[in-house]
Amino acid sequence: MRALRKFEQLIGRISGAFGWLAGWLCILMILIVFIDVIARYLFESGSIAMQELEWHLFAAVFLLGAAYTMRENANVRVDVLYERMPRRRKAVVDIFGTVFFVIPMCTLILYSSFDFVAYSYEVKEVSNDPGGLPYRFAFKALLPLGYFLVLIQSLAVIARNIRILAGDLVESTNHSPTHTEKL
Repeated sequence: MRALRKFEQLIGRISGAFGWLAGWLCILMILIVFIDVIARYLFESGSIAMQELEWHLFAAVFLLGAAYTMRENANVRVDVLYERMPRRRKAVVDIFGTVFFVIPMCTLILYSSFDFVAYSYEVKEVSNDPGGLPYRFAFKALLPLGYFLVLIQSLAVIARNIRILAGDLVESTNHSPTHTEKL
């Protein structure tokens, strides 16, 4: 159980770091949207690059923050049923869902995204719009990174739930108090 706990802690720190980055990117995105709106409505001046940056930052926040959301046990599920289950049944449901849904989805997206990003890099893809952003491949590279982070966080979720099923009562993750169940 100690090895599972250590693994969970390591992955939790990685997810936490990317969650922290996603939080700052969210603040940056809000600032850019604010500047864009002010420029558009007060000065009648818009920028395609600013709008594309908003979209790319939104994607980055989602992709880099998904593993953190999973770490905090704040991901979407049918809570009406889940919240009424005993802790051990929740652990079984989490393991099942992770093994049969999350891991296959992440694997499929990782497998298919490498060629997508590689091609974008090879052609040095830029925006199709005049005045748009260059280096689109850099943003596209966030796709496999984000799903890799979710994949490794999925393994940490499995480790956490195996510990719950085994009766390990030692808290090991860096959850915020609002999302942590007492083990």
